[in-house]
Amino acid sequence: MAATVAAAAEAKGRQHTGKAVGLAAHDASGHLAPLTITRRSTGDDDVAIKILYCGMCHSDLHSIMNEWNNAMYPMVPGHEIAGVVTEVGKNVTRFKPGDRVGVGCMVISCQSCDSCDEGFENTCRGGIIFTYNSVDRDGTVTYGGYSTAVTVHERFVVRFPDAMPLDRGAPLLCAGVTVYSAMKHHGLLDANGDAPAGRKKQKHVGVLGLGGLGHVAVKFAKAFGMKVTVISTSPAKKQEALDRLGADGFVVSKDAEEMKAAASSMDAIINTVSANVPLAPFMGLLKPNGKMIMVGLPTKALEIPPFDLIMGNKTLAGSCIGGMRDTQEMLDVAARHGVMADIELVAADYVNTAMERLAKADVRYRFVIDIGNTLKNSE
Repeated sequence: MAATVAAAAEAKGRQHTGKAVGLAAHDASGHLAPLTITRRSTGDDDVAIKILYCGMCHSDLHSIMNEWNNAMYPMVPGHEIAGVVTEVGKNVTRFKPGDRVGVGCMVISCQSCDSCDEGFENTCRGGIIFTYNSVDRDGTVTYGGYSTAVTVHERFVVRFPDAMPLDRGAPLLCAGVTVYSAMKHHGLLDANGDAPAGRKKQKHVGVLGLGGLGHVAVKFAKAFGMKVTVISTSPAKKQEALDRLGADGFVVSKDAEEMKAAASSMDAIINTVSANVPLAPFMGLLKPNGKMIMVGLPTKALEIPPFDLIMGNKTLAGSCIGGMRDTQEMLDVAARHGVMADIELVAADYVNTAMERLAKADVRYRFVIDIGNTLKNSE
């Protein structure tokens, strides 16, 4: 594949006239270092963006370490991109220079299949092109948001509401839409992306794992009037879950008595865990007809006894980010409810240390790289 990609890139290289600086991994060590990269010229349907901030997702760590066995090096990760428009193509009508915008996990789809027509580009039948580590339509490899600039088709750019700061909003472009879409399309929200009007009974939602995804899930669920219980292996997170994030309950998953007390109490569980954990104990927390919705990405296959699904009429489901309509809707709803990520803003030269800390879950709750003020000094 590498030879094919290289040949295609050389043939199409004339279209990539823009220059940018990225933070790239060159091998499975995952070490990131500055690298000059090219960006394509602004096409008729494109939006060129100066990147100011980029969130650091746990999937970035998986990718640069080649834990999913699909890495194409050099790799510039990052799919939680926030910045300002610098140029637009002649066909672009939704954006103009100076607009505050974002780019999430994908940069193009076929735009013609049933999924795309219905606003679910994330399940495009023609195959989506991811923001990084993906082969683009012209044969070049996509580079992500750990960089100073990017050029993206208008359809895959979203607008930041005035009330949403770019730094704390950047992680919502992956973490936010991931949990929001899971709630919306699995019956916890109405078609307009809010709690159903006139709901007679409050939904009880468990959030498994309190990290980058989990803390945003708690915030959205509380904003929508749900009862929220955080499920974690770490008793040390109890106070922050209850006092800082506003959760209603906290269950230590290693405590058999706490797990027993919470049995059959939850309508749904948003599973944000990327580690390989047995699911059977957590299925026991669901009410009959409850749903376990997977949004984390463990590296190994899941194991669950069929009886844990069948005897309670329970569902094990997955949810993959969200389409562009849901992404814009999520940002608008988040701004309306004051939902933002809790972040630690870091400089470009701290990114390798941040990755080490991310691997240890030593962040509350999302690292965001200050691209605009620090990466330009790393050339």
